[in-house]
Amino acid sequence: METWDVIIIGAGSAGLSAGIYAVRSGLKTLILDEKFAGGTIADASKVVNYPGFAEISGGELAEKMATHTRMVGAVIHDLEPVTELELTDEKKIVKTSSATYEAKALIFSTGSHYKELGTKGEKEFRGRGVSYCGVCDGPFFKGKRVLIVGGGNTACTTTLYLSGLASEVIVIHRKQAFRAEQSLISDISSKNNVKIMWNTEIQEIKGDKQVKSVTLIDNKTNETSEIAVDAVFVQVGEAPNSQLAKAAGVETDEHGYIKADIRQQTNLMGVFAAGDVTNHPIKQVGTAVSQGITAALEAYSYIKRPYYRK
Repeated sequence: METWDVIIIGAGSAGLSAGIYAVRSGLKTLILDEKFAGGTIADASKVVNYPGFAEISGGELAEKMATHTRMVGAVIHDLEPVTELELTDEKKIVKTSSATYEAKALIFSTGSHYKELGTKGEKEFRGRGVSYCGVCDGPFFKGKRVLIVGGGNTACTTTLYLSGLASEVIVIHRKQAFRAEQSLISDISSKNNVKIMWNTEIQEIKGDKQVKSVTLIDNKTNETSEIAVDAVFVQVGEAPNSQLAKAAGVETDEHGYIKADIRQQTNLMGVFAAGDVTNHPIKQVGTAVSQGITAALEAYSYIKRPYYRK
């Protein structure tokens, strides 16, 4: 069984930042991820609100973070999902698809996953016109007519990205106004091939081998309509990847987010959490980075127990 000072589960912005600070604090650090290092920020077409980068693609930012983390000496295991945890004792046991590890402290930075609409036809056409990532799948619909569902920053960013590829972008939002940053809203208003439908929701996604149309309902008038589209991009937010933590005895709130205090400590001693999986109200790259840093330094103080830890 390999022994580490700290094991970090999740290699997104929070996990990679935690890895950098853990290594710099002298901790032998292992980062595990079921996918590849970078996290969901890699799906963003561009990032314009991270200090130091006026504009950078999410993929490039994620790559820079992962490269930096490896350079300082953290070990990252891609494509190694964690299957079981034992966290109540002083020694933390982490079982994965290929090995078993032991650590003195553990940090959850498992992030979140895209929420689904739960509408008829969504599951049937996933990967056949229904997508949750504009950057990943947008190029397949160049010159096509696409529909975006959502009203937050992610939906607006995806709209701007797809407006440069698709012939027409239709955005539907169940409310009367976007809840995104004003700069994004202003940019969307300048796009001639973007149409916005307020107070509108999807009743059904239809097609044969691929998406062909959607049935929409106006939630104010209850009027329905059917429009032809080639793809539906669902951008209605994210839900926390906290199932593993919860099964191991880590407390979560009513929405499934891990409860973490100002030091990123959970209810279990030596177990910390950072990033979008936590109950912190702001879900941004900057906040994920700061929480990852805090979690790493608190893990260090937990392990080494310096004089300033109370």
